[in-house]
Amino acid sequence: MGISIWQLLIILAIVLLLFGTKRLKNMGGDVGGAIKNFKSAVKDGEADKPSDSDSDKPKDS
Repeated sequence: MGISIWQLLIILAIVLLLFGTKRLKNMGGDVGGAIKNFKSAVKDGEADKPSDSDSDKPKDS
């Protein structure tokens, strides 16, 4: 009892009528930019993280 292709097409038509193609295009670009920024932030965060081999070394006191 999933969603059929006809139900998806009706939902898509309603969304297009409500928002219009121009606004949907802008929202798609915004979502794409947000995902791109998130991925770069995660990548930068992993680069700043110290490696595991440094934490295994005993510290000289």
